[in-house]
Amino acid sequence: MLRRTLLAAAATFTIAAAPAMAQLHIATVGPMTGEYASFGAQMKAGAEQAVADINKAGGVMGQQLVLDIGDDACDPKQAVSVANQMASKKVKLVAGHFCSGSSIPSSKVYAEEGILQISPASTNPDYTEKGNWNTFRVCGRDDQQGRVAGQYLAKNFKGQKIAIIHDNSTYGKGLADETQKALHAAGGKEALYTAYTPKEKDYSALVSRMKQAGISVIYVGGYHTEAGLIIRQAKEQGMKATMVGGDALVTSEFWQIAGDAGGGTMMTFPADPRLLKTAAEVVKEFAAKKIDPEGYVLYTYAAIQIWADAAKKAKTTDPKKVAAAMKATGNWGSVLGPISFDKKGDPTASGYVLYVWKNGAYAQM
Repeated sequence: MLRRTLLAAAATFTIAAAPAMAQLHIATVGPMTGEYASFGAQMKAGAEQAVADINKAGGVMGQQLVLDIGDDACDPKQAVSVANQMASKKVKLVAGHFCSGSSIPSSKVYAEEGILQISPASTNPDYTEKGNWNTFRVCGRDDQQGRVAGQYLAKNFKGQKIAIIHDNSTYGKGLADETQKALHAAGGKEALYTAYTPKEKDYSALVSRMKQAGISVIYVGGYHTEAGLIIRQAKEQGMKATMVGGDALVTSEFWQIAGDAGGGTMMTFPADPRLLKTAAEVVKEFAAKKIDPEGYVLYTYAAIQIWADAAKKAKTTDPKKVAAAMKATGNWGSVLGPISFDKKGDPTASGYVLYVWKNGAYAQM
């Protein structure tokens, strides 16, 4: 409890990008500390670059952007606390959060306080299904990536024993459930469906249970920290299982945890944005800073980029008017390519593909 209190107290800090002009506050909020801090670092890098580029081009409505960074540690209670802090700062936009379990409760605060929220990474359908005026995302949804994963499992592992495991989080269980649903619809059936406790260091009991059940395919709905440990410990026990997971495995930290045992692990994620022509110049900017814009770096950049263009289109930074413009106008240019939003705030097109880990790197299959 003391740690959480200290984290909440120090959960935000500000980066001012230019001193001379009128200033406009926006924010990115995610896990800047804790187990999933690698994703927070991705978001921070993307947001900082977007703000720098927008300010260099003259800012938004004659105002220079100031970036506030909030740390929710992927904890729902801390997320709400940070959301209230951002409201007190009168930010116009929050590019966040990362974890669905943080985005969903904080979205209520932002809706009440008149703040536009664009998540670069929260994939649980409930985030936009709530019907709030202010919730958008530039990533896909779990029912989309779960469909890709479930169909792949049914087609490519027919007759093999599949385990579907999850960490009971909003993201992890939601993704596992959607994958299970798609697997069943495609004529497949898992041999084991169970939850595991996150933040543990020893998953030998779970591994032994899967080994005794003859599991050869492990689908994990959860984050890279536990997934890396589970596959490593499974290989140490002599299992020759293949792991399949979701977009939370898209970080080099997965390999640092799993080591060579992570080879062959597959995951769903959209086509690599680093290879898009629309991202080429920004990718060069990151390369000059020795930053790999993997995972959700460019998604966070795109969230801020689209908001800025929508504000210019609406000729105002009023969040409700900007939100209306985002839904009314299609094909917003971004580093991710053109993006349009439906009435819920979801992208109208989002294609998930499979990636595979090999020799410390991942590549599209």
